[in-house]
Amino acid sequence: MRFFFLLSFILLTSDYWKFSSITQDSKPNIILINIDDMGWKDVGYQGSKYYKTPNIDSLATLGIKFTNGYAASSNCAPSRASLMTGKWTPRHGVYTVGSSERGNAKHRKLIPTENTKTLSENHKVFPEILKSNGYKTCHAGKWHLSSSPLNFGFDKNIGGGHNGRPKSYYPPYKNVKIKEEADMHLTDAIMNRVLNFVDSVKSPFFLYYAPYAVHTPITPVKNLLNKYKQKTPSNGQNNPSYASMIENLDRNIGLLINKLKNKDLLKNTLIIFTSDNGGLYGITKQPPLRAGKGSYYEGGIRVPFLFVYKSKIQANHNSHIPITQLDIFPTILNYAGIDYSNLNLDGDNLSSILEGNTQTFNRSLYWHFPIYLQAYNKDQNENRDPLFRTRPGSVIRQGDYKLHYYFENNEVELYNLSNDIGEKKNLAFNKLKKKEEMLTLLKNWWQKTKAPIPTELNPDYIH
Repeated sequence: MRFFFLLSFILLTSDYWKFSSITQDSKPNIILINIDDMGWKDVGYQGSKYYKTPNIDSLATLGIKFTNGYAASSNCAPSRASLMTGKWTPRHGVYTVGSSERGNAKHRKLIPTENTKTLSENHKVFPEILKSNGYKTCHAGKWHLSSSPLNFGFDKNIGGGHNGRPKSYYPPYKNVKIKEEADMHLTDAIMNRVLNFVDSVKSPFFLYYAPYAVHTPITPVKNLLNKYKQKTPSNGQNNPSYASMIENLDRNIGLLINKLKNKDLLKNTLIIFTSDNGGLYGITKQPPLRAGKGSYYEGGIRVPFLFVYKSKIQANHNSHIPITQLDIFPTILNYAGIDYSNLNLDGDNLSSILEGNTQTFNRSLYWHFPIYLQAYNKDQNENRDPLFRTRPGSVIRQGDYKLHYYFENNEVELYNLSNDIGEKKNLAFNKLKKKEEMLTLLKNWWQKTKAPIPTELNPDYIH
């Protein structure tokens, strides 16, 4: 009896550990590529005729592309805070970079909401959850949310800190703390270390590849510059230095994909590609989208967005369902087999869309920016007024309709994106029922999220 009991125990426990091993081994590797300031039309697969992105375009054919993919905010820090936490901006209080009092005080009617400059460690971010569930985690590039990503669940940090941009893309890199390599562009230096991480890791890994490119300072990649100087501009895209940075970034992404192929990892790797906000207007343009980074017109928040997972997601598909970067958190945890039901996330798990089981998604998307953000060039922009890319307000998208609400004068703009993607025809005075319906949803959302609404008048304001 003792023999049979011992044999049964061995068999049962062996099956248990075998099951556990298979479960852990079958977990996908996860790579999140979050480009800095890359516009919706800054890649070939979105229609750019000027920039060359063959590796990104090839990656896009392996999965599903979202034509209505949105950044969580129109500039760097709040977008990244929402991506990491899966929360709308009022939940974490990061609204901009630095002060919320941007622009000349005499032009600001309201006292804006104070900005949170560092993401609180009280927020649970998904890299922490992945790490606690057996993933090796690596951050590479721009972090921008605190002094170090190592305090937010990352085992390895390649060049990430509180800085929002490098002081130099060529050595000395100055504020980007990695070993300098002679005359090597920062994007290349970071990718070299990323490839070493992929070579060294044994267990399932999460890589957050967030290159500083293509953020300012716009610094040409020397061996590519002449190529673009000789190229014909197209649709407002005409900056050779910026174009060389995009092509070099694309080359590095190609190195990463080839590494996955050579190590036979691509099939079991979930890859997400996006950008933290729209392109910087004046450096690049996104026609027919209006405006750019810092604006809540489409050019500031609609971005390239795609998912690849060869064992789950069918190749070469397009989806027009609006999605947001807040959806990344629950989607990643779903594919990692991790329960997130107790986290009260604001995004949604996209797996049913990614795998072709859902064709519609009935929900509203929101943006809240109780701040001011000055314009770069008051003589050449597509903003609401020449002085600011953003004045305090909120935005809601529901179906084809998008409503902008401005706190200074309670003004409303309403657009039907299905036939006016450029947001040129304001329907607020024609579609009164739709306007009131969306305003009601927006006001309910303010209450739900405890969104701060600036009302205090600025004594320095000049009418």
